[in-house]
Amino acid sequence: MSYFEHFMKANQAYVDLHGREHLPLKPKTRVAIVTCMDSRLHVAQALGLALGDAHILRNAGGRVTEDMIRSLVISQQQMGTREIVILHHTDCGAQTFKNQDFQKHLNKTLAVDVSSMDFLPFVDVEESVREDMELLKKSPLIPEDVVISGAVYDVDTGRMFVVQ
Repeated sequence: MSYFEHFMKANQAYVDLHGREHLPLKPKTRVAIVTCMDSRLHVAQALGLALGDAHILRNAGGRVTEDMIRSLVISQQQMGTREIVILHHTDCGAQTFKNQDFQKHLNKTLAVDVSSMDFLPFVDVEESVREDMELLKKSPLIPEDVVISGAVYDVDTGRMFVVQ
């Protein structure tokens, strides 16, 4: 049995718990969370969120990219969110490589020139949160009255701490 087939069976149990309540399209808390795709980070549980509470936007490293800003603009302008949380985590895969080395690896293994791509690796997780918060604050697409906060999630303990 493939994992997909297992997921489809597990979904039936989820459907039974989900209920039939129609949730509104717009997130109840009016918050969008930018975070990493890491499988050790269960954002909803870590923040006490239920279905329909917040937009959770994920990518490798939880980095603010052009596409992440596109999603945030839609979240704000169409769905009414007024707060953004940048949530990175300890022991991130984006801390395990350097752009140039990864680009060379992809060129060798996939025969693709990605020398112009920035895969947004970082060394200091707190600094990466600050950088992403600053990108949002400087973006003309993010209104000045939108609250922007940042935190780091510790994958070993589940504890989060605020980044200023």
